[in-house]
Amino acid sequence: MYFLTDKIGFPNVSEASSEGLLAIGGDLSPERLIHAYSNGIFPWFENEEPILWWSPDPRFVLFPADLKISRSMKQILKRNRYEVTVNKDFKSVIEACAIAKRDGQKGTWITQQMIEAYHKLHQLGYAKSIEVWENNKLVGGLYGVDLGNKVFSGESMFTKVSNASKVGFIVFVQNSNYNVIDCQVHTKHLESLGAKHISRKEFLKLL
Repeated sequence: MYFLTDKIGFPNVSEASSEGLLAIGGDLSPERLIHAYSNGIFPWFENEEPILWWSPDPRFVLFPADLKISRSMKQILKRNRYEVTVNKDFKSVIEACAIAKRDGQKGTWITQQMIEAYHKLHQLGYAKSIEVWENNKLVGGLYGVDLGNKVFSGESMFTKVSNASKVGFIVFVQNSNYNVIDCQVHTKHLESLGAKHISRKEFLKLL
């Protein structure tokens, strides 16, 4: 296992474990995060853990042309119940993602350290939030990293009312010009929307 130093850099992603764990340590500086995402690497760890860096193979992604919208979701979208915005309230979105309850998870991997790091990325123009509003109240959203390379690396989403985050994701994908949405690891929720596995090698080519 590779332990990072203050020097910005990572081992070749081919050195990752079978689960995708590549390295431990380092920091969450904007420079290191930008370098990581540029090379198909992302941090994922919980409180009390050192920073863990991952590059899984296969990679779970969504090609916008493959987006699946169920009949029921089409009906919800037609009602225009929600307003979807971009970068209107990044801080509230990431904080809501941090406290969202998820099946099978006791805590959160979006630590205060992560919140501060991605907020800095947002201020530099490299992290983006999508907000979903109902009657001027934030009811759902998601955030991720956009390095300007036609790849959006989704990090997390939350919902306070049924289907709000799904609406935000669908509207965002439909109105984006990305070649691929990086979903990182498999979830049934994103699979239902059309996401699928591709090899890490293929993903790196897309980057």
